Amino acid sequence: MPKNTKQTSAKAASAASKVLRDGRTSKASKTAAGSALSQTPSRKKK
Repeated sequence: MPKNTKQTSAKAASAASKVLRDGRTSKASKTAAGSALSQTPSRKKK
């Protein structure tokens, strides 16, 4: 099975973060936002 190389852009990740923090969004919206954030590149600590 090929490796998934798709990554969410910084702008999309920021929007997804706002959705997750907003208490008025639906469960489906939060699920989609969480999925988008799971595809963001990980930050490596130095």
